Amino acid sequence: MGRAGGTVLAEGGEGGAGRQGGPSREGGPAAAEEEEERGPVPAAMDQCVTVERELEKVLQKFSGYGQLCERSLEELIQYAGGLRREILQTENQDGDLSGTISLVMTQCCKRIKDTVQKLASDHKDIHSSVSRVGKAIDKNFDSDISSVGIDGCWQADSQRILNEVMVEHFFRQGMLDVAEELCQESGLSIDQSQKEPFVELNRILEALKVRVLRPALEWAVSNREMLMAQNSSLEFKLHRLYFISLLMGGTANQREALQYAKNFQPFALNHQKDIQVLMGSLVYLRQGIENSPYVHLLDANQWADICDIFTRDACALLGLSVESPLSVSFSAGCVALPALINIKAVIEQRQCTGVWNQKDELPIEVDLGKKCWYHSIFACPILRQQTTDNNPPMKLVCGHIISRDALNKMFNGSKLKCPYCPMEQSPGDAKQIFF
Repeated sequence: MGRAGGTVLAEGGEGGAGRQGGPSREGGPAAAEEEEERGPVPAAMDQCVTVERELEKVLQKFSGYGQLCERSLEELIQYAGGLRREILQTENQDGDLSGTISLVMTQCCKRIKDTVQKLASDHKDIHSSVSRVGKAIDKNFDSDISSVGIDGCWQADSQRILNEVMVEHFFRQGMLDVAEELCQESGLSIDQSQKEPFVELNRILEALKVRVLRPALEWAVSNREMLMAQNSSLEFKLHRLYFISLLMGGTANQREALQYAKNFQPFALNHQKDIQVLMGSLVYLRQGIENSPYVHLLDANQWADICDIFTRDACALLGLSVESPLSVSFSAGCVALPALINIKAVIEQRQCTGVWNQKDELPIEVDLGKKCWYHSIFACPILRQQTTDNNPPMKLVCGHIISRDALNKMFNGSKLKCPYCPMEQSPGDAKQIFF
């Protein structure tokens, strides 16, 4: 989304000059009056609560309808079964039904018909409730978001990058067929070497989800040096889980467990206490680990943890982020979209031209949270603009930092006076700062 809140790491500077806690807020009167204009518009949380309330009504009706169907059908089955037994017990040589039984059969048919009509009516009422959920979504959320888009954003090169990001996302999810189809339709050429790591990682993850450790162990052993170089505990925890699975077999696996404990030797220095606990649990094999002080070793959450650790470390070895860039971008867009729609409406109402004319910068600051802090951000304290590659931060001789555009505007003759201290200096002595 281009902008996110974050920390700023600036060199030098006295009294904090030249430092900002994030991108500067721009937009003139539009930004200042944003909150005032947003008054009649329901808060995003209230909108979500309204839709959630309608959804809960539908779910409650579904639950009640299911219980009613089960109860009604069970009663009909019992009633029809009793009637059948009564007919079979009736002795009539002529094979004709008595008047009483005929009347009972008529009543039975009517009861079945009434029950079916009641269930159909209730089912129809659920359809209207589902329809109300859709209407609540349309009423509380703006379905037209084209107003915050930028014309010409998806040119040939940008479209190619988007397709590559989507293909990588599908590879990450194990949806290889979808990724291949997208490559063919978009004309992308993805090298086989780029696909193979994702295929292998998804295969290992699927095995871990069903508590099969062998593929992950083989991968960890083959990549041991690189994993240890990044201080990964993946291989040890995989061996630990396998050892615990042997402990669950009781005394029958005692010899195998002792033999397998040799795999802990390379990790003795960093995981000494964990290994001691595992060895101590062997004393309770006869009575069962689940009945011992070591019952915590059987915690099921460790299987979910090992999946997360494997994903993180495997992505680190491949030079990839843990989360898909497409997922991160989509989540950031969901956070930023309400604010952008609001500020766009204010800009159009106030007729503030020139506020939204830069493709690489938003007219307001959008805080996406710490999870989206990927790099440092510096805003010029003079021009109140976020620095870019074309307008980088410049460090003056006195240590204060301003943008290059500010430096050029303040240059007068052969000397430059720092805006934060009385030191005069030559503009050529300023040095570019790289974050």
